[in-house]
Amino acid sequence: MIGIILFVLALTLLFCGYSVAFTFAGVSLIVGLIFMSVDLFEFMPYRIMAIMENTVLMAVPMFIFMGVILQKSGLAERLLESMGKLFGGISGGVAISTVVVGAFLAIVPPSIILIILGDVMGIPVGDLFKAALVPSMLLISSYIVYLLALGRIKPDYLPPVPTEGPLGTLVAKALMDIIPTLLLILAVLGSIFTGIATPTESAALGGVGALILAGLYGGLNLKNIKDSSLETVKVTSMVFAVLLGATAFSMVFSYSGGDHMVADFMLGLPGEKWTFIAISMIAILLLGFFIDFIEIAFIVVPIITPIAYALGLDMVWFAILIAMNLQTSFLTPPFGFSLFYLKGVAPPEVSTATIYKGVIPFIILQMIVLGLIIGFPGTFIIT
Repeated sequence: MIGIILFVLALTLLFCGYSVAFTFAGVSLIVGLIFMSVDLFEFMPYRIMAIMENTVLMAVPMFIFMGVILQKSGLAERLLESMGKLFGGISGGVAISTVVVGAFLAIVPPSIILIILGDVMGIPVGDLFKAALVPSMLLISSYIVYLLALGRIKPDYLPPVPTEGPLGTLVAKALMDIIPTLLLILAVLGSIFTGIATPTESAALGGVGALILAGLYGGLNLKNIKDSSLETVKVTSMVFAVLLGATAFSMVFSYSGGDHMVADFMLGLPGEKWTFIAISMIAILLLGFFIDFIEIAFIVVPIITPIAYALGLDMVWFAILIAMNLQTSFLTPPFGFSLFYLKGVAPPEVSTATIYKGVIPFIILQMIVLGLIIGFPGTFIIT
Protein backbone atom coordinates (compact mmCIF):
# COMPACT_ATOMS: atom_id res chain seq x y z
CA MET A 1 0.00 0.00 0.00
CA ILE A 2 2.84 2.40 0.79
CA GLY A 3 4.35 1.70 -2.64
CA ILE A 4 1.05 2.53 -4.34
CA ILE A 5 0.76 5.79 -2.38
CA LEU A 6 4.35 6.60 -3.39
CA PHE A 7 3.69 6.14 -7.11
CA VAL A 8 0.31 7.91 -7.15
CA LEU A 9 1.61 10.92 -5.22
CA ALA A 10 4.71 11.22 -7.42
CA LEU A 11 2.72 11.05 -10.69
CA THR A 12 0.18 13.58 -9.36
CA LEU A 13 2.91 16.09 -8.54
CA LEU A 14 4.56 15.52 -11.93
CA PHE A 15 1.25 16.31 -13.61
CA CYS A 16 1.16 19.53 -11.59
CA GLY A 17 4.45 20.55 -13.19
CA TYR A 18 6.90 20.05 -10.33
CA SER A 19 10.54 19.20 -11.05
CA VAL A 20 11.13 15.49 -11.58
CA ALA A 21 14.22 15.17 -9.39
CA PHE A 22 12.78 17.11 -6.46
CA THR A 23 9.40 15.41 -6.82
CA PHE A 24 10.84 11.93 -6.39
CA ALA A 25 13.14 13.01 -3.56
CA GLY A 26 10.43 15.02 -1.77
CA VAL A 27 7.74 12.36 -2.08
CA SER A 28 10.16 9.75 -0.80
CA LEU A 29 11.00 11.89 2.22
CA ILE A 30 7.37 12.69 3.05
CA VAL A 31 6.08 9.13 2.63
CA GLY A 32 9.09 7.67 4.42
CA LEU A 33 8.67 9.96 7.44
CA ILE A 34 4.90 9.50 7.69
CA PHE A 35 4.56 5.78 7.11
CA MET A 36 7.97 4.46 8.10
CA SER A 37 10.84 5.88 10.16
CA VAL A 38 13.45 8.60 9.98
CA ASP A 39 16.05 5.89 10.58
CA LEU A 40 15.41 4.68 7.05
CA PHE A 41 17.30 7.66 5.63
CA GLU A 42 20.47 6.81 7.53
CA PHE A 43 21.34 4.62 4.53
CA MET A 44 20.90 7.46 2.01
CA PRO A 45 24.47 8.86 2.31
CA TYR A 46 25.87 5.43 1.44
CA ARG A 47 23.68 5.26 -1.67
CA ILE A 48 24.76 8.76 -2.72
CA MET A 49 28.42 7.87 -2.18
CA ALA A 50 28.00 4.70 -4.26
CA ILE A 51 26.64 6.81 -7.11
CA MET A 52 29.46 9.34 -6.90
CA GLU A 53 32.09 6.58 -6.87
CA ASN A 54 30.54 4.66 -9.78
CA THR A 55 33.13 4.61 -12.57
CA VAL A 56 30.59 3.44 -15.17
CA LEU A 57 28.48 6.56 -14.68
CA MET A 58 31.60 8.68 -15.25
CA ALA A 59 31.08 7.93 -18.94
CA VAL A 60 27.84 9.95 -18.96
CA PRO A 61 29.35 13.48 -18.76
CA MET A 62 32.11 12.58 -21.22
CA PHE A 63 29.72 11.26 -23.85
CA ILE A 64 27.54 14.34 -23.30
CA PHE A 65 30.62 16.54 -23.78
CA MET A 66 31.47 14.66 -26.98
CA GLY A 67 28.01 15.34 -28.43
CA VAL A 68 27.91 18.98 -27.33
CA ILE A 69 31.35 19.69 -28.84
CA LEU A 70 30.20 18.22 -32.15
CA GLN A 71 27.19 20.52 -32.03
CA LYS A 72 28.81 23.71 -30.73
CA SER A 73 31.75 23.50 -33.11
CA GLY A 74 29.44 23.26 -36.12
CA LEU A 75 30.39 19.69 -37.06
CA ALA A 76 26.83 18.43 -36.63
CA GLU A 77 25.51 21.35 -38.69
CA ARG A 78 28.05 20.71 -41.46
CA LEU A 79 27.08 17.04 -41.45
CA LEU A 80 23.38 17.86 -41.74
CA GLU A 81 23.92 20.42 -44.51
CA SER A 82 26.10 18.07 -46.56
CA MET A 83 23.66 15.19 -46.21
CA GLY A 84 20.77 17.52 -47.04
CA LYS A 85 22.46 18.71 -50.23
CA LEU A 86 23.38 15.14 -51.20
CA PHE A 87 19.89 13.66 -50.75
CA GLY A 88 17.82 16.81 -51.09
CA GLY A 89 17.01 16.12 -54.73
CA ILE A 90 14.67 13.25 -53.86
CA SER A 91 11.33 13.49 -52.04
CA GLY A 92 12.02 13.03 -48.36
CA GLY A 93 15.75 13.53 -48.81
CA VAL A 94 16.06 16.24 -46.16
CA ALA A 95 14.09 14.14 -43.67
CA ILE A 96 16.30 11.13 -44.39
CA SER A 97 19.38 13.28 -43.85
CA THR A 98 18.00 14.35 -40.49
CA VAL A 99 17.44 10.72 -39.49
CA VAL A 100 20.98 9.72 -40.49
CA VAL A 101 22.61 12.63 -38.67
CA GLY A 102 20.41 12.00 -35.64
CA ALA A 103 21.53 8.38 -35.68
CA PHE A 104 25.17 9.44 -35.62
CA LEU A 105 24.53 11.67 -32.61
CA ALA A 106 22.00 9.63 -30.56
CA ILE A 107 20.39 6.37 -31.61
CA VAL A 108 23.42 4.30 -32.54
CA PRO A 109 25.71 3.33 -29.65
CA PRO A 110 27.39 4.78 -27.70
CA SER A 111 24.30 6.17 -26.00
CA ILE A 112 23.54 7.33 -22.48
CA ILE A 113 20.50 5.05 -22.23
CA LEU A 114 22.66 1.95 -22.59
CA ILE A 115 25.20 3.20 -20.05
CA ILE A 116 22.48 3.79 -17.48
CA LEU A 117 20.78 0.45 -18.17
CA GLY A 118 24.09 -1.38 -17.96
CA ASP A 119 24.77 0.13 -14.55
CA VAL A 120 21.27 -0.44 -13.18
CA MET A 121 20.95 -4.01 -14.47
CA GLY A 122 24.52 -5.08 -13.74
CA ILE A 123 25.35 -5.83 -17.39
CA PRO A 124 28.66 -4.92 -19.10
CA VAL A 125 28.03 -1.76 -21.10
CA GLY A 126 30.21 -3.06 -23.94
CA ASP A 127 27.88 -6.05 -24.36
CA LEU A 128 24.91 -3.69 -24.61
CA PHE A 129 26.68 -1.51 -27.19
CA LYS A 130 27.38 -4.58 -29.32
CA ALA A 131 23.86 -5.97 -28.94
CA ALA A 132 22.26 -2.62 -29.83
CA LEU A 133 23.98 -2.24 -33.21
CA VAL A 134 21.59 -4.31 -35.32
CA PRO A 135 18.38 -3.13 -33.59
CA SER A 136 19.43 0.51 -33.99
CA MET A 137 20.21 -0.04 -37.69
CA LEU A 138 16.85 -1.79 -38.08
CA LEU A 139 15.06 1.16 -36.51
CA ILE A 140 16.91 3.68 -38.68
CA SER A 141 16.20 1.63 -41.81
CA SER A 142 12.50 1.48 -40.96
CA TYR A 143 12.41 5.28 -40.65
CA ILE A 144 14.15 5.70 -44.01
CA VAL A 145 11.87 3.23 -45.80
CA TYR A 146 8.81 4.99 -44.37
CA LEU A 147 10.08 8.42 -45.47
CA LEU A 148 10.87 7.17 -48.98
CA ALA A 149 7.40 5.62 -49.27
CA LEU A 150 5.72 8.74 -47.92
CA GLY A 151 7.72 10.90 -50.30
CA ARG A 152 6.54 8.80 -53.24
CA ILE A 153 2.89 8.58 -52.13
CA LYS A 154 2.56 12.20 -50.99
CA PRO A 155 5.42 14.18 -52.54
CA ASP A 156 3.91 17.47 -51.37
CA TYR A 157 4.54 16.35 -47.77
CA LEU A 158 8.25 15.91 -48.40
CA PRO A 159 9.17 18.09 -51.39
CA PRO A 160 12.64 17.74 -52.89
CA VAL A 161 15.13 20.56 -52.43
CA PRO A 162 16.99 21.60 -55.60
CA THR A 163 20.70 20.86 -55.37
CA GLU A 164 23.45 22.92 -56.92
CA GLY A 165 26.72 21.71 -58.34
CA PRO A 166 27.88 18.40 -59.84
CA LEU A 167 27.07 15.18 -58.01
CA GLY A 168 30.73 14.29 -57.57
CA THR A 169 31.40 17.51 -55.69
CA LEU A 170 28.40 16.96 -53.43
CA VAL A 171 29.50 13.39 -52.67
CA ALA A 172 33.05 14.47 -51.92
CA LYS A 173 31.83 17.24 -49.61
CA ALA A 174 29.48 14.86 -47.81
CA LEU A 175 32.24 12.28 -47.33
CA MET A 176 34.57 14.95 -45.94
CA ASP A 177 31.98 15.76 -43.29
CA ILE A 178 30.73 12.22 -42.62
CA ILE A 179 33.90 10.14 -42.49
CA PRO A 180 35.66 11.93 -39.57
CA THR A 181 32.58 11.72 -37.35
CA LEU A 182 32.02 8.12 -38.37
CA LEU A 183 35.65 7.28 -37.61
CA LEU A 184 35.28 8.84 -34.17
CA ILE A 185 32.25 6.69 -33.39
CA LEU A 186 34.01 3.59 -34.73
CA ALA A 187 37.07 4.38 -32.63
CA VAL A 188 34.95 4.67 -29.50
CA LEU A 189 33.01 1.48 -30.16
CA GLY A 190 36.04 -0.40 -31.49
CA SER A 191 38.05 0.32 -28.36
CA ILE A 192 35.24 -1.21 -26.30
CA PHE A 193 34.51 -4.22 -28.51
CA THR A 194 38.18 -5.20 -28.77
CA GLY A 195 38.72 -4.84 -25.04
CA ILE A 196 41.31 -2.09 -25.42
CA ALA A 197 39.31 0.32 -23.24
CA THR A 198 36.43 0.28 -20.82
CA PRO A 199 33.29 2.30 -21.70
CA THR A 200 34.46 5.05 -19.35
CA GLU A 201 37.88 5.19 -20.99
CA SER A 202 36.33 5.12 -24.45
CA ALA A 203 34.10 8.03 -23.42
CA ALA A 204 37.22 10.02 -22.58
CA LEU A 205 38.61 9.01 -25.99
CA GLY A 206 35.40 10.28 -27.60
CA GLY A 207 35.65 13.63 -25.83
CA VAL A 208 39.27 14.14 -26.88
CA GLY A 209 38.47 12.97 -30.41
CA ALA A 210 35.61 15.47 -30.67
CA LEU A 211 37.99 18.26 -29.63
CA ILE A 212 40.51 17.17 -32.28
CA LEU A 213 37.83 17.11 -34.99
CA ALA A 214 36.58 20.53 -33.91
CA GLY A 215 40.15 21.84 -34.20
CA LEU A 216 40.64 20.32 -37.65
CA TYR A 217 37.43 21.93 -38.92
CA GLY A 218 38.21 25.31 -37.37
CA GLY A 219 35.47 25.14 -34.75
CA LEU A 220 37.67 24.90 -31.67
CA ASN A 221 38.02 28.06 -29.61
CA LEU A 222 37.79 29.08 -25.98
CA LYS A 223 34.17 30.19 -26.31
CA ASN A 224 33.04 26.84 -27.74
CA ILE A 225 34.98 24.94 -25.09
CA LYS A 226 33.47 27.08 -22.34
CA ASP A 227 29.92 26.81 -23.73
CA SER A 228 30.28 23.06 -24.25
CA SER A 229 31.60 22.58 -20.73
CA LEU A 230 28.76 24.59 -19.21
CA GLU A 231 26.17 22.70 -21.24
CA THR A 232 27.74 19.40 -20.19
CA VAL A 233 27.59 20.42 -16.53
CA LYS A 234 23.93 21.43 -16.87
CA VAL A 235 22.84 18.18 -18.53
CA THR A 236 24.96 16.03 -16.23
CA SER A 237 23.62 17.81 -13.16
CA MET A 238 20.08 17.16 -14.35
CA VAL A 239 20.83 13.46 -14.91
CA PHE A 240 22.45 12.99 -11.51
CA ALA A 241 19.81 15.05 -9.70
CA VAL A 242 17.17 12.74 -11.16
CA LEU A 243 19.35 9.78 -10.20
CA LEU A 244 19.56 10.89 -6.57
CA GLY A 245 15.81 11.51 -6.40
CA ALA A 246 15.11 8.14 -8.02
CA THR A 247 17.50 6.45 -5.58
CA ALA A 248 15.57 7.84 -2.62
CA PHE A 249 12.32 6.79 -4.27
CA SER A 250 13.46 3.23 -4.94
CA MET A 251 14.89 2.95 -1.41
CA VAL A 252 11.56 3.83 0.22
CA PHE A 253 9.69 1.61 -2.23
CA SER A 254 12.02 -1.30 -1.50
CA TYR A 255 11.94 -0.94 2.27
CA SER A 256 8.14 -0.72 2.18
CA GLY A 257 8.08 -4.21 0.65
CA GLY A 258 6.77 -2.95 -2.68
CA ASP A 259 9.41 -4.76 -4.71
CA HIS A 260 8.50 -8.10 -3.11
CA MET A 261 4.84 -7.44 -3.80
CA VAL A 262 5.55 -6.77 -7.48
CA ALA A 263 7.80 -9.84 -7.73
CA ASP A 264 5.23 -12.13 -6.12
CA PHE A 265 2.54 -10.80 -8.44
CA MET A 266 4.65 -11.19 -11.59
CA LEU A 267 5.99 -14.64 -10.75
CA GLY A 268 2.50 -15.89 -9.95
CA LEU A 269 1.04 -15.01 -13.34
CA PRO A 270 0.37 -17.69 -15.97
CA GLY A 271 2.57 -17.65 -19.02
CA GLU A 272 5.72 -17.05 -17.00
CA LYS A 273 8.34 -15.06 -18.92
CA TRP A 274 6.14 -14.04 -21.86
CA THR A 275 3.46 -12.59 -19.60
CA PHE A 276 6.16 -10.81 -17.61
CA ILE A 277 7.73 -9.38 -20.78
CA ALA A 278 4.35 -8.22 -22.08
CA ILE A 279 3.40 -6.50 -18.81
CA SER A 280 6.85 -4.95 -18.43
CA MET A 281 6.89 -3.56 -21.96
CA ILE A 282 3.35 -2.19 -21.67
CA ALA A 283 4.14 -0.58 -18.30
CA ILE A 284 7.31 1.07 -19.64
CA LEU A 285 5.46 2.24 -22.75
CA LEU A 286 2.65 3.81 -20.71
CA LEU A 287 5.04 5.42 -18.24
CA GLY A 288 6.93 6.88 -21.20
CA PHE A 289 3.88 9.04 -21.90
CA PHE A 290 4.39 10.84 -18.59
CA ILE A 291 8.01 10.57 -17.39
CA ASP A 292 11.43 10.58 -19.03
CA PHE A 293 13.64 7.57 -19.76
CA ILE A 294 16.01 8.44 -16.89
CA GLU A 295 13.29 8.15 -14.26
CA ILE A 296 12.02 4.90 -15.77
CA ALA A 297 15.54 3.46 -15.85
CA PHE A 298 16.26 4.29 -12.22
CA ILE A 299 12.85 3.52 -10.72
CA VAL A 300 11.08 0.84 -12.76
CA VAL A 301 14.04 -1.13 -14.10
CA PRO A 302 15.50 -1.98 -10.64
CA ILE A 303 12.10 -3.41 -9.70
CA ILE A 304 11.72 -5.70 -12.71
CA THR A 305 15.38 -6.72 -13.08
CA PRO A 306 15.38 -9.29 -10.22
CA ILE A 307 12.23 -10.82 -11.67
CA ALA A 308 13.89 -11.14 -15.08
CA TYR A 309 16.85 -12.89 -13.45
CA ALA A 310 14.48 -15.23 -11.57
CA LEU A 311 12.75 -16.16 -14.84
CA GLY A 312 16.08 -16.93 -16.49
CA LEU A 313 15.83 -14.30 -19.22
CA ASP A 314 18.80 -13.34 -21.36
CA MET A 315 19.54 -10.04 -19.63
CA VAL A 316 21.31 -8.44 -22.59
CA TRP A 317 18.30 -9.16 -24.79
CA PHE A 318 15.91 -7.90 -22.11
CA ALA A 319 17.96 -4.72 -21.68
CA ILE A 320 17.79 -4.04 -25.42
CA LEU A 321 14.01 -4.50 -25.30
CA ILE A 322 13.84 -1.91 -22.53
CA ALA A 323 16.17 0.48 -24.40
CA MET A 324 14.11 0.20 -27.58
CA ASN A 325 10.93 0.76 -25.60
CA LEU A 326 12.41 3.77 -23.84
CA GLN A 327 12.95 5.39 -27.24
CA THR A 328 9.21 5.96 -27.37
CA SER A 329 9.39 8.18 -24.27
CA PHE A 330 11.00 10.84 -26.47
CA LEU A 331 8.04 10.86 -28.85
CA THR A 332 4.90 9.95 -26.91
CA PRO A 333 2.60 12.84 -26.01
CA PRO A 334 1.85 14.66 -23.84
CA PHE A 335 5.35 14.84 -22.28
CA GLY A 336 7.68 13.59 -25.03
CA PHE A 337 10.79 15.75 -24.79
CA SER A 338 11.46 15.65 -28.53
CA LEU A 339 7.99 17.08 -29.13
CA PHE A 340 8.76 20.07 -26.93
CA TYR A 341 12.14 20.61 -28.59
CA LEU A 342 10.53 20.48 -32.02
CA LYS A 343 7.76 22.87 -31.05
CA GLY A 344 10.39 25.28 -29.75
CA VAL A 345 12.12 25.56 -33.14
CA ALA A 346 9.13 25.03 -35.45
CA PRO A 347 7.39 27.97 -37.17
CA PRO A 348 4.43 29.44 -35.24
CA GLU A 349 1.93 28.04 -37.73
CA VAL A 350 2.96 24.45 -36.85
CA SER A 351 0.68 23.52 -33.96
CA THR A 352 1.40 21.08 -31.17
CA ALA A 353 -1.48 18.91 -32.40
CA THR A 354 0.17 18.67 -35.83
CA ILE A 355 3.42 17.51 -34.23
CA TYR A 356 1.53 14.94 -32.15
CA LYS A 357 -0.08 13.53 -35.30
CA GLY A 358 3.24 13.49 -37.12
CA VAL A 359 4.99 11.25 -34.59
CA ILE A 360 2.34 8.51 -34.66
CA PRO A 361 3.89 6.59 -37.62
CA PHE A 362 7.31 6.67 -35.96
CA ILE A 363 5.89 5.33 -32.69
CA ILE A 364 4.23 2.52 -34.66
CA LEU A 365 7.54 1.74 -36.39
CA GLN A 366 9.27 1.54 -33.01
CA MET A 367 6.62 -0.91 -31.80
CA ILE A 368 7.08 -3.04 -34.93
CA VAL A 369 10.86 -3.14 -34.45
CA LEU A 370 10.37 -3.97 -30.77
CA GLY A 371 8.08 -6.84 -31.76
CA LEU A 372 10.68 -8.18 -34.21
CA ILE A 373 13.38 -8.13 -31.53
CA ILE A 374 11.06 -9.94 -29.11
CA GLY A 375 10.08 -12.56 -31.68
CA PHE A 376 13.48 -13.11 -33.29
CA PRO A 377 16.19 -12.39 -30.70
CA GLY A 378 18.77 -14.64 -32.36
CA THR A 379 18.45 -12.69 -35.62
CA PHE A 380 18.73 -9.14 -34.35
CA ILE A 381 20.84 -9.39 -31.19
CA ILE A 382 24.63 -9.78 -31.39
CA THR A 383 26.14 -11.25 -28.22
